Amino acid sequence: MTEGKKLRSRITTDGLDRTPHRVFMRAMGMDDAAIARPIIGVASTAGEVTPCTMTLAVQSKAAQKGVVEAGGTPREFTTISVSDGVSMNHAGMKMSLVSREVIADSVELVVQAHAYDGLVAFGGCDKNLPGMMMAMVRCNVPAVFMYGGSALPGRWRGRDVSAIEAYEGVGAVMTGSMTEAELAELERVCLPTIGSCAGQFTANTMAMVSETLGLAPLGSAMIPAVYEQRLAAAEHAGRLVMDILENGGPLPRDLVTRASIENACAVVAATGGSTNAGLHIPAIAHEAGIAFSLEDAARVFERTPLIADLKPGGAYHAKDVYEIGGTPVILKALLEAGHLDGSCLTIDGQPLDEALSDVPAPDGSVVRPVSDAISGTGGVVVLKGNLCPDGALIKVAGLGKLVHEGPALVFDGEEACTAMIEKGEYAEGSVIIVRNEGPKGGPGMREMLGTTAIIYGQGMGEKVALITDGRFSGATRGMCIGYASPEAAVGGPLALIENGDIIRIDCEARTIEHMVPADEFERRRADWSPPVRDGLAGALEKYAATVGPANLGAVTHSGNARWEGDA
Repeated sequence: MTEGKKLRSRITTDGLDRTPHRVFMRAMGMDDAAIARPIIGVASTAGEVTPCTMTLAVQSKAAQKGVVEAGGTPREFTTISVSDGVSMNHAGMKMSLVSREVIADSVELVVQAHAYDGLVAFGGCDKNLPGMMMAMVRCNVPAVFMYGGSALPGRWRGRDVSAIEAYEGVGAVMTGSMTEAELAELERVCLPTIGSCAGQFTANTMAMVSETLGLAPLGSAMIPAVYEQRLAAAEHAGRLVMDILENGGPLPRDLVTRASIENACAVVAATGGSTNAGLHIPAIAHEAGIAFSLEDAARVFERTPLIADLKPGGAYHAKDVYEIGGTPVILKALLEAGHLDGSCLTIDGQPLDEALSDVPAPDGSVVRPVSDAISGTGGVVVLKGNLCPDGALIKVAGLGKLVHEGPALVFDGEEACTAMIEKGEYAEGSVIIVRNEGPKGGPGMREMLGTTAIIYGQGMGEKVALITDGRFSGATRGMCIGYASPEAAVGGPLALIENGDIIRIDCEARTIEHMVPADEFERRRADWSPPVRDGLAGALEKYAATVGPANLGAVTHSGNARWEGDA
């Protein structure tokens, strides 16, 4: 297929001085024919640290089969995954966002070290998806992204449930509205299969983003993890990467453009997706050398209607989206109403508007037409003001109360806050502040689903507000504002708030303000000094030294990487 084309891998296979290189290839079972073919990396985060990644090994094998069928030689490799579910609510969560960078870096290292001609990348958990997409854009070789798929929802007392009900059940037990026996029953049925969380949390949000950016085949994201169709889709991905190599594109940086990035923000808004997309989309753009901030995302969120009724704010799960036609149904509805740029390319080189031409209309329940939108603006909004000059994020999908004003209750770190919440030592109307949990201050920017779910389970989800420079899970709901920028550890206004200060949040006006007099605030600033963290070393030390602000994606390098071996 690639006769006459100069392959990157020839630098490792051709010539007298590459005899030692071929020795190692032959030791792996590669014969002359295999060495002569294009060499394609097939990367995944397969492992047993989370149910999200436990379907990836078999899908990787299917992709390898597709590569072979199309005339290539696949080389399988794996990288890490961190389970947000298991690392939640303790110091281990500091490692989660860091893993995104490690995944991207590790895939880059393997692809570039071995000069692979292409890449098929599988991700299954929250940081896997953006990490793999970042690596694809950074390497900019022929590449296809594949999501491992979501778990099926469980069934409990006549309704569909997922992991979020278990998180919120903890708070319900604390207030007596659920018994421990009932929670134990729910625990055993809410996640009945392997795969990622079933709601429109971070994994499913970023899976839709992968299709929208053109990095994944249209229609691939919402296939449940345990469905046999996943194997056919993975095999197709293996053949597709060979087609891209043969045709010379489209490459990842042909697909990730400012227009496609704005399209990706639109699908997040239209589905009430995870606030973590506000970190990950700018980070993917950064890899392509495109400056895209939280403020840029806000403009798209503001102009995009909410049309999908998905958990946690809505009623439905990923499986329901699959059954009505998948992500393309959402994209088609947005496109026809003028909310997407249809000229952006899909992974097979077709313009998006052409690729969506035969996609069915929304079903009216899981996904509504734009003319009957749940809300005229997106389910995720950016707030700005004197408390967060560079922005903060809140998911408003399903939120009944959009304005909150009350006294601050300040905590330096998650543990002290969670202990207080578990004891119920807070009053209705409070604005709970958890600071020094940002990218540098954590370091690692923990997400706080355990904490916010307890609040919601206690029946206080919309009676108090929580503000942090840390993150939230895509499953978080309630008056929860995260990603506050600048973060407290670098002297952001959040660092200067004291107990009792009045904070006003207005999600309709998109504002977040403290009511401290200017002269008092400046006095506090003059007295402030950065927090000192003793004993920091290893991965967190390196991360804290290199990571940038949350509103720019919390990235760790200068972007737009070029490889010396490429033209």
